[in-house]
Amino acid sequence: MSANTLLIIKPDAVERNLIGQIIERLERARLKITGLKMVRLTYDEARKFYAVHEGRPFLDELCRFMSSGPIVPMIIESDSDTVLKVRALIGATDPAKAAPGTVRHDLAISLTKNSVHASDGQETARSEIAFFFS
Repeated sequence: MSANTLLIIKPDAVERNLIGQIIERLERARLKITGLKMVRLTYDEARKFYAVHEGRPFLDELCRFMSSGPIVPMIIESDSDTVLKVRALIGATDPAKAAPGTVRHDLAISLTKNSVHASDGQETARSEIAFFFS
């Protein structure tokens, strides 16, 4: 049984030309990309996408950042546990706490500019995929 999740290459990584490097890491991990596009969110779209964080002090900064440049959302598929596989590959949200060899440890600039977003569960993955892909 295959499972899907969403991964977004954030504006900092797009700006630094890291799209190919991140995709290469996904493919080396035998994860399949079944949907991919480049988009630019408005502030309001970013706020809608991150609505789960409403009321948190970092929300405004996050939405300004996510609408500051193009992003690359993609649907990732594998045989099972895709959410866990992708999250293990990208590492902890805080790059200072991410394991060596993970995307965030190797490529992130800061907690906000941490290069990628990934769904944190199967339910979240379904709604996040639907946000970007019809």
